[in-house]
Amino acid sequence: MNEHLSLWSLIANATLLVQFVMLLLFFASMISWVMIVQRGLYLRNAANTLREFEDNFWSGIDLNQLYHDSGAQGAVEGLSSIFRAGYREFNRMTQQGGVDPDAVMDGAERSMRVALSREEERLNRNLPFLASVASVSPYIGLFGTVWGIMNAFRGLATVQQATLATVAPGISEALIATAMGLFAAIPAVLAYNRYSASADSIYSSYETFAEEFSSILHRRVHGD
Repeated sequence: MNEHLSLWSLIANATLLVQFVMLLLFFASMISWVMIVQRGLYLRNAANTLREFEDNFWSGIDLNQLYHDSGAQGAVEGLSSIFRAGYREFNRMTQQGGVDPDAVMDGAERSMRVALSREEERLNRNLPFLASVASVSPYIGLFGTVWGIMNAFRGLATVQQATLATVAPGISEALIATAMGLFAAIPAVLAYNRYSASADSIYSSYETFAEEFSSILHRRVHGD
């Protein structure tokens, strides 16, 4: 390969603004890849714990035992968090005595809604950053490309005979910025679409469980 058209020489000889654009896109790509891996592991773990808790819950286990076991596992997230929030408030209000059953249900459902909101935030964490990288990176790269091409053509004014060899390095370094923008954007948009759909599916399962658990508590408090 021509020494003057090697990738590193093109980056090293680019203008400061184009180099800044490349550096910005490089860091955006690295950060997005870290978040892609972290989000992938978190959502896969969330889906696994969701299935495990549902299997345990619908196996007929005593709710008090399930509450104790889920709290003994350390960090409480996902369905376990929603279950514990509702059941804890339910027990607290029923033990007071003389509390209206509807008030008990309102308190339990309110606690589960708070836990649902907290879990939704956990599921969607870092996804807005991936969406930003996916949507903005191509434009940042295009800006670097336009700037580089402008400089390449401005350089033609200083030469008496314009040839392809004269403008090729400037145009090549400019196009690298677009390539880096796409390199940052494509994985981010693919990950965002996949993880967003996965987070929505898991959250929908959380909501369904909260409604079913609310029905169970409703029958219990009115039955008592």
